[in-house]
Amino acid sequence: MKLPSEPQPRGIRATHHDLDGARAWMSTICGPHSLEASAPQRIEFEHSASVLSGLSTVLGRIQYGTDVVIGVDPDSSLKRYSISLPLDGEQELDCGKRRLKSDVGTGLIVSPFDPQQLSISGNCRKLQVAIDCTSMQRVLEELLEQPAATPLEFDPCINAELGATASWWRMVRYLVDEMDGSSEYFGHLPMARDLERSLIKGLILSQPNNYSSALSDQAQRRCPVFVTRARQFIEDNCGEDIRLADIERAAGIGAQKLHDAFKVYLGVSPVAYLKRYRLQSARRSLLQEHGGYNIAGIASQWGFNHLGRFAQDYNRLFGELPSQTLERRRRH
Repeated sequence: MKLPSEPQPRGIRATHHDLDGARAWMSTICGPHSLEASAPQRIEFEHSASVLSGLSTVLGRIQYGTDVVIGVDPDSSLKRYSISLPLDGEQELDCGKRRLKSDVGTGLIVSPFDPQQLSISGNCRKLQVAIDCTSMQRVLEELLEQPAATPLEFDPCINAELGATASWWRMVRYLVDEMDGSSEYFGHLPMARDLERSLIKGLILSQPNNYSSALSDQAQRRCPVFVTRARQFIEDNCGEDIRLADIERAAGIGAQKLHDAFKVYLGVSPVAYLKRYRLQSARRSLLQEHGGYNIAGIASQWGFNHLGRFAQDYNRLFGELPSQTLERRRRH
């Protein structure tokens, strides 16, 4: 298979019922790797994806239909980072020193630089994003504004339920769903390039890696002190009955300047940042094994006094109701 060079995204699709065919197809996507199965006669490999041609990012859905083990050898010149999140079923990454479980709440990043084995259950259907190593390095250097001395290495577990990485996964889902229907919307080259760079930047900035400290220091140097003060005040007091005027006093700046700076440096207004942080805190409480509150209690704890609006806002941000989060945590 030859990846397309045209400016617009291009759909690719494959179905194979043999290990060699499945391995050969995915080798064109990610690079050389081994593929083994306990019941190779039962393989039902399916991969449907879109290629964003600006930086050759591939994103879509994949399944093997039977239990398989993928082996990665750094000497085999794997050419892409493979980031995946189960929609059903489970997978496990053996990094040598530790074994990492992955389900609907936790994705995995298979790095090109370490020997690894990825075991995928037969019922596992997952989202997959494959990002070219050169493209990842290029975007990293854009963020650093200087050459990167060493390759980018991520923490292999990527949270899909909390924080910025959960937002990143929602962006992936949106893009995959939209490109399934039609690529016409993404056919404009400037927008497609910006989306692709945003996807890669979002991963680098949200997922812990060996450049996280340098990127954080750089962001802190750029971010005005009054924005940092306001953000810290919000995070320290989000469970209290705070208002915009309280945030302004903590920042020591007027409403309009604070609003504009938050939009520039954090992407949202101060009030929207407060609501999002409260919702993320509520989700964290719902997911805690020792959480003793019911939904109403957790909502109240984090400043939500109207349960119906809390459920709507929660569903809008996380794609499920608070009751569904709680039920899934209890099942696990």
